[in-house]
Amino acid sequence: MSNTTTSCKTLRLAKPGESVRVVKVAGEGALRQRILDMGLTKGAVVSIRKVAPLGDPLELTVRGYELSLRKREAACIVVENV
Repeated sequence: MSNTTTSCKTLRLAKPGESVRVVKVAGEGALRQRILDMGLTKGAVVSIRKVAPLGDPLELTVRGYELSLRKREAACIVVENV
């Protein structure tokens, strides 16, 4: 039986040291395609390495490489805890 109490949130709300799994990439057009091209696709596990001192950008590890992402971009990515 599946776990129906899984908590979903956007990647923007994830904290440093946390690992999450991508559930859905929202948005439209070029921004959505850019996010998908970076490897942030459904099922990908993302580790939040750190957040810049002023809160933007986020530094992530996804599929074995490091990636920086703006908070407005991260807000388009729905994730769940691993």
